[in-house]
Amino acid sequence: MAVWIQAQQLQGDALHQMQSLYGQHFPIEVRHYLSQWIEGQLWDAIDLENPQEEFKAKRLLDSLIQELQNKAEHQVGEDGFLLKIKLGHYANQLKSTYDRCPLELVRCIKHILYTEQRLVREATNSSSPVGGMMDSMSQKYQQINQAFEELRLLTQDTENDLRKLQHNQEYFIIQYQESLRIQAQLTSLATLPPADRQLREPALLSKRATVEAWLTREANTLQKYRLDLAEKHQKTLQLLRKQQTVILDDELIQWKRRQQLAGNGGPPEGGLDILQSWCEKLAETIWQNRQQIRRAEHLRQQLPIPGPIEELLNELNSTITDIISALVTSTFIIEKQPPQVLKTQTKFAATVRLLVGGKLNVHMNPPQVKATIISEQQAKALLKNENTRNDSSGEILNNNCVMEYHQTTGTLSAHFRNMSLKRIKRSDRRGAESVTEEKFTILFESQFSVGGNELVFQVKTLSLPVVVIVHGSQDNNATATVLWDNAFAEPGRVPFLVPDKVLWPQLYEALNMKYKAEVQSNRGLSEENLVFLAQKAFSSSSNNPDDYRNMTMTWSQFNRESLPGRNFTFWQWFDGVMELTKKHLKPHWNDGAILGFVNKQQAQDMLMSKPNGTFLLRFSDSEIGGITIAWVAENPNKSVASPFARLCEPKAVDGYVKPQIKQVVPEFATPNPDPGSGNPTYMDHGASPAPVNQPHTYSIYPSMSDSMLDADGEFDLDDTMDVARHVEELLRRPVESQWGGQQS
Repeated sequence: MAVWIQAQQLQGDALHQMQSLYGQHFPIEVRHYLSQWIEGQLWDAIDLENPQEEFKAKRLLDSLIQELQNKAEHQVGEDGFLLKIKLGHYANQLKSTYDRCPLELVRCIKHILYTEQRLVREATNSSSPVGGMMDSMSQKYQQINQAFEELRLLTQDTENDLRKLQHNQEYFIIQYQESLRIQAQLTSLATLPPADRQLREPALLSKRATVEAWLTREANTLQKYRLDLAEKHQKTLQLLRKQQTVILDDELIQWKRRQQLAGNGGPPEGGLDILQSWCEKLAETIWQNRQQIRRAEHLRQQLPIPGPIEELLNELNSTITDIISALVTSTFIIEKQPPQVLKTQTKFAATVRLLVGGKLNVHMNPPQVKATIISEQQAKALLKNENTRNDSSGEILNNNCVMEYHQTTGTLSAHFRNMSLKRIKRSDRRGAESVTEEKFTILFESQFSVGGNELVFQVKTLSLPVVVIVHGSQDNNATATVLWDNAFAEPGRVPFLVPDKVLWPQLYEALNMKYKAEVQSNRGLSEENLVFLAQKAFSSSSNNPDDYRNMTMTWSQFNRESLPGRNFTFWQWFDGVMELTKKHLKPHWNDGAILGFVNKQQAQDMLMSKPNGTFLLRFSDSEIGGITIAWVAENPNKSVASPFARLCEPKAVDGYVKPQIKQVVPEFATPNPDPGSGNPTYMDHGASPAPVNQPHTYSIYPSMSDSMLDADGEFDLDDTMDVARHVEELLRRPVESQWGGQQS
């Protein structure tokens, strides 16, 4: 979307050029309302000159129309009604225009995006980071496509050479048979009278000499053809290895990394269509070259000629088998990961996919996939090819599934829909490690053959680390383990090693990502929040963000050691804040009406100059998922009857208000209820303002005869406590009606 944001800043002729890109063929409103989706698609992955790519283009068209329809359906209000009609009309218009020629849609959007990027670059006289990134991606995809084109030409060249070799060899065999026939004729002359033999023998000898000389020359030529062909195949295989490394070790690994970060709330990892198309091209090219090498081997066996070709062909055969084995085993992947916090006796799902299954016709004999849960140690042994004797660390119900081929999408996948972990076998824990720090993984394995049982593959893939819990109370700490692992795991690590300490900015970025995802908000944690959290994490009083840039936080500090003076860890406190905001305060957080991350001193500074009745809500320091309410009161000993105490139905236990709040609507409540009538009380909003010349008393934590609040002014809040509704009611009223009423 960043390109579209920059494109809207264009002026003058550049703006006119940008606007001229749009029209009935592609309305500018579609570009605007679907900007993020449009810029997230891999348009460059579609070869416009290849009619076979039309199916992919059709899927993109259908997705675009679906996105438009979804956007239309979510429009509300008077203005939204008109936009809903307009977007629906555009969806129908685009379907009518491009349904029979979806490649033209791809051509149109590619032209638009390229032109916008060029105009933005020219306007800024330099490549912007986003524009540069998109250019970089385009260049990368272009390089991959160019490599595929080179491979196609090389493969076509070796195919032509192979046919020529076969033709020459067939002619050589015919001439060789002719030499044998001449030799047989010469042998038969021994039975003829000397006169007849002398008459016929010279011609046969001359003919034999000519044929044998030709055979000698042609044998050398065939040997050269074979060596040249083998050298060309070596070049092709080198390029194949390089291309496969780019796709599997770079692109696929990056997709897996994005999938892992998505588990922490990062952006979606994206579809697999482009990766599958690349892997299928690899599979097709590899298989063509493998068949060529086998045909060359057959020709050699058909006509053995002494020389190094036999060794070269054996080497080529071994190399091509290694390449295709690496491709198949690496493209057996988990498209949808199982939940990383896995509760026993609870249904869960996962999807496994073979990216090259369609091209290799694996679906002709659909393979079965088995899921097993194994420990971290068993995963290590598995990757070292040590004999694990099919050990498992638990029992998964419904753990077998047949891979299905979906003709419309060209995908081969197994959908595990109803798995359940019946039991788990834990290993001996080390030191202070708890059960919620123990990592497992789901092993998916299968076996299938390709090429008429020419090659048999045993494929295995491991899920992201899984923490097994047996009770919901363990979810908090298990999530911490998963968060740390997803954020800081290195590609290709030994299962499941992670650093014991990380830089604070790295951890803060992970927390910010998780917070936005959990609260479902585009408003993340600010620089001020960073300082507040760092102060809490490191028990520091510094307000300078730079003081924390090079500080490191250990796993123990994160979620093993309690914060000073508390009985909970940093993560447990932070997780409580997320839960509170997600369940009770999300609209206000999104509106920017909540600061939350404020300490006592900051709260005092903010309230000191405010009029009586002003209150502030901040995240509790002493209670997980709690809110501290601070207010300005004329009398420091006055009970907190306003604003919140009379909303609280039960009395305090151990100094804390229990999470049962009675919702009332002040406008419809009895102003002066009879204490014995059972009528609900309501929030008193008729207190008279303090005289202008009377100094305000700041009382965040006044002493109270009423024990609704403890000495720290803390509310203990859990899932059933919805203070946010009452806060929202107050925030909606004008100040005069809240605090400016007459004394009753």
